[in-house]
Amino acid sequence: MKPEPYNLNRNTLLWGLGILIFLSFFAGLGSGPLFDVDEGAFSEATREMLVSKNYLTTYLNGLPRFDKPILIYWLQLLSLKTFGINELAFRLPSAIAAAVWTVTTYLFVRRERNENEALLSTALLALSLQVSIIAKAAIADALLNACLAVSLLAIFRYWRDKRRSSIYIAFTAIGLGVLAKGPIAILIPVAVSLPFFVIQGEAKAWFRAVLNPTAIALFLVIVLPWYTLEYMDQGQAFIDGFFMKHNVGRFSGSMEGHSGSLYYYLPVVLVGIMPSTGLFLAAIPKVRSRLADPLYRFCLIWFCFVFLFFSLSGTKLPHYMIYGYTPLFIILGYELSKSPRPWLHALWPAGMLLILAAVPVIVEKVMPTMTSLFVRTQLQGLLDQMAVSRFSLLMVAAAILCMLFQALPFIAPSLRFVLGGALLTFSFNFLAMPMAARVMQEPVREAASVARKGGLKIVMWKVYYPSFLVYSGSFAERRRPEPGEVMLTNIDHVDDFGRSERLYGKYGIILARVPGQKSPR
Repeated sequence: MKPEPYNLNRNTLLWGLGILIFLSFFAGLGSGPLFDVDEGAFSEATREMLVSKNYLTTYLNGLPRFDKPILIYWLQLLSLKTFGINELAFRLPSAIAAAVWTVTTYLFVRRERNENEALLSTALLALSLQVSIIAKAAIADALLNACLAVSLLAIFRYWRDKRRSSIYIAFTAIGLGVLAKGPIAILIPVAVSLPFFVIQGEAKAWFRAVLNPTAIALFLVIVLPWYTLEYMDQGQAFIDGFFMKHNVGRFSGSMEGHSGSLYYYLPVVLVGIMPSTGLFLAAIPKVRSRLADPLYRFCLIWFCFVFLFFSLSGTKLPHYMIYGYTPLFIILGYELSKSPRPWLHALWPAGMLLILAAVPVIVEKVMPTMTSLFVRTQLQGLLDQMAVSRFSLLMVAAAILCMLFQALPFIAPSLRFVLGGALLTFSFNFLAMPMAARVMQEPVREAASVARKGGLKIVMWKVYYPSFLVYSGSFAERRRPEPGEVMLTNIDHVDDFGRSERLYGKYGIILARVPGQKSPR
């Protein structure tokens, strides 16, 4: 007789979900160096705020930084004042925001659906490769996603119960989102909720909510003070830099080389939602049959708007798609709870683990074709790290274990899938990412330590590592170095001015003194 799956009690499942969230978002938070460019830029801007005590305008390398509003910097600043200047302090606000995001999703799905779907949706969200990465990154996106989740799920609750409290929650979250990332925190809730209410035949209810005086006042109280003071402080430079360049400009054209085709986000989603890719593909043919469900319709509008809007945007970055992941995982939690054969979907994370196992072979084949010595040096460093850690063997073992979990007779099939999927996410987070950090970023941190101990003034040549500024505690000009100056560069450019004196070098990242005598000022 086939044994029945053992039904875990609610408290055990909640503890398990809590452990999963801890491992995905908090474990190892401060163990690796900051990644450039984004983590380094956000962190350095916060460090400069701490030093200057200017809590209104953010600066990077001594120059105004209008990329993002102020909220994430204030939260990072509070964390720095509590825990000191270190990686954990810079990243902690993002991890907390991600935890709020997932808990909000759990509470919403539990209320709208049931406990089982709430647990599964939240687990899949927390295990997503992209979500688990963004939750540990010292940038504004986890905070924005928490605000989007709270605002849009509150809007759906308002449609359901017409309570004013839901409107107030939504407007408060939108205001915080605008303070965290800008107008996108207004655009997505409006673009998703308006067509949903119209389709439901309740356009009047939508307008009543949008024009609610108390809700508008809440929004303005949150948003207006900083935006007004920043404009008074920076004037037209703030309008041009923040609104025109970093909002309008990002949609209308490609910024900083971040462009892509109309299909850019297809592979981003398929890889980013791992280990749930199989569930996603299996859900596509069922879309029409699910559309009668208002929550499903709301989630579909949300995800599709984000996908289409950013596909049409001139600037494309992988993490933009995460703004549509909350509704996607609500849908996938439902699909997993109803799936007759979850073990088939486990083939996707197992397959990805095998692809990771093959990375050393792929790198060895590709490396000779690279024209850049710096790229070849970094790839060789990655190969060395993989050899030392027996990376391929561990990935193969994880893939086998992922599938073996699917045969456990005493665990419900959906939980077997979650356990198998966790192997992929944790293998990536605790093995692959730390190796990449040791090769790509550890040399930057060590070079900064050399510069700091030697009291060296650094010029960045043909590279941009804002994390160097964090670790060195000083500015570095980005320009052509003069004879006698010390430059941070890479192995491709270290001898652009003749044979340089190398003060530090590792994995192709070089700290060197330019030959010749420094001219007197």
